[in-house]
Amino acid sequence: MTLAFVHEALPGRVRFGAGARAHVADEVDLLDGRRVLLVSGRGAVEAAATDLRRALGERCVGWFDDVAVHVPGELAASAVGTARELDVDLLLCVGGGSAIGTAKIVALELDLPIVAVPTTYAGSEMTPIWGTTNDRRKRTGRDLRVLPRVVVYDPELTLDLPAHVSGPSGMNALAHAIEALYAPRTTPVVQVLAREAIRVLAAGLPRVVADGRDLEARGATLYGAYLAGGALAVAGTSIHHKVAHILGGTWNLPHAPLHAMLLPHTVAFAAPAVADALGPAAEAMGVDDVPTGVYGLLTRLGIGPALTSAGMPVDALDEAVDAVVAAQPTSPRPLERPAVITLLRGALEGTPPAA
Repeated sequence: MTLAFVHEALPGRVRFGAGARAHVADEVDLLDGRRVLLVSGRGAVEAAATDLRRALGERCVGWFDDVAVHVPGELAASAVGTARELDVDLLLCVGGGSAIGTAKIVALELDLPIVAVPTTYAGSEMTPIWGTTNDRRKRTGRDLRVLPRVVVYDPELTLDLPAHVSGPSGMNALAHAIEALYAPRTTPVVQVLAREAIRVLAAGLPRVVADGRDLEARGATLYGAYLAGGALAVAGTSIHHKVAHILGGTWNLPHAPLHAMLLPHTVAFAAPAVADALGPAAEAMGVDDVPTGVYGLLTRLGIGPALTSAGMPVDALDEAVDAVVAAQPTSPRPLERPAVITLLRGALEGTPPAA
């Protein structure tokens, strides 16, 4: 069969390796950053952010650390206001998806370059996808202005990430890779990246959860997350991410656990229509079928499979089904109500995925 496809490679520079954070100031210089706003979360990431602020010296003119999951609109507006007031010319974001997502909104509003230093396996640092939440509704979009110009991956920055965060964060990356196999703009090139990401993540995540100080496993898992994010960036999103955005925005559910718990069921929903794509993915995971393999990986990583344990109300099924059916997100299968009920009930209750 003769191949025919359109693959749009996205711009960006990646620096990867243990100790790579020592070169962040050099990367800022390459972008001629003179008035830098540091964007990060609080807690465990503060030490790394403090070190990077010190390395930048007077070039760092401010630090915005009021970030939250799903990027609430009021916090995003505050970050934009801070950047505008300080006359910033570059954003340095350090942390997980909340920090990177906040920086993306600032970049979108003010057309500023981003240097990203991820400390989880979020993957959003590789994508031009932005999102913000207002009034229990998450709005997303795609714009190259939010794609970081440089991403610095340093696995040493993930060594203190606890198992209960590492596991779901890595499953979020796995969701990027699996969905990239059958998302609307997938290509043979994307599928090569996605399958390699699946292989690396499935092997590395159990090692990371078993021993968080295993630098080799940390590096491999971070590499898998990088590949997965890059694959999704080109392929776009499908049923899994759209449903996750609806549920996460409506009930303010934790981002990574939501993706982890939802994934076996969205893949089971899609599987009849994308069997050719999922066969190689199962081989990469070393399992017979992807939905069952993903559910088993949840168990190995110690992740409770029920969305109720992440804060979704037990009686939320009907509202969730109504929202998904009304939205009619991109999907390889028609979003008929009985099938959506099966998908969401399984995720809500944490039962094994339905065939």
